[in-house]
Amino acid sequence: MPTAAILTIGNELVSGDVPNTNGSWLAKRLAPLGIETRLLAAVPDEIETIAAFVREHAPRADVLLVTGGLGGTPDDLTREAIAAAFGVGQEEVPEVAERLRARFRHNPEYAARWALLPAGARPLENPLGGAPGFVVENVYVMPGLPAEMEAMFETIADELRDAQPIRSWRRRYRTRESTIVGVLEATVERHPSVLVGSYPTFGKDGPEVEVVVKSSDPDELAAARAWIEVALDEVTR
Repeated sequence: MPTAAILTIGNELVSGDVPNTNGSWLAKRLAPLGIETRLLAAVPDEIETIAAFVREHAPRADVLLVTGGLGGTPDDLTREAIAAAFGVGQEEVPEVAERLRARFRHNPEYAARWALLPAGARPLENPLGGAPGFVVENVYVMPGLPAEMEAMFETIADELRDAQPIRSWRRRYRTRESTIVGVLEATVERHPSVLVGSYPTFGKDGPEVEVVVKSSDPDELAAARAWIEVALDEVTR
């Protein structure tokens, strides 16, 4: 099964000033394409921090998705950081710069900065904004604004799609994790190729646990679901 790492970039994300919605959106969107997200991280707008992350984690995943830092302000350093990660310089992509200058006539040279990409990068069109994304090897770089990122992701989804999408079954139970942990462990033992997760919440009506089972193999998922539903109903009734 192909794997992905997701890197979201921005001082505002690391500080907690802005919720990191891009990371969770991408992870949810990758699963139906048959790609398992193994890492989701946020780092500040620092060239060497970003570059070090890319050097370490791009080789470990089939695809590394990066969002943020593609604007034209001083803290938008992602283009420089990706170039540093791959040990290349930056160069203006003429056709991209020409389109940007034509679109942003009020300040064409400011917009043209967005076309200064790592050498050898493949540009990605930004359907809703200005700054283009780009691809270097298995690293896909997209804007940080959620609407722009989501629109750009849809243009590359077919590139990433796998023949075996990850399917899931989920159900909420009014119980505690301590009550059902034995069933979860037994499910993993009986069906080692499926992923089993549990997510507790504590509301005014008492504790609840959402149980999620995932697999790219529909037969394995069906077998695991059939077993865990019966087992959970027995221990939570």
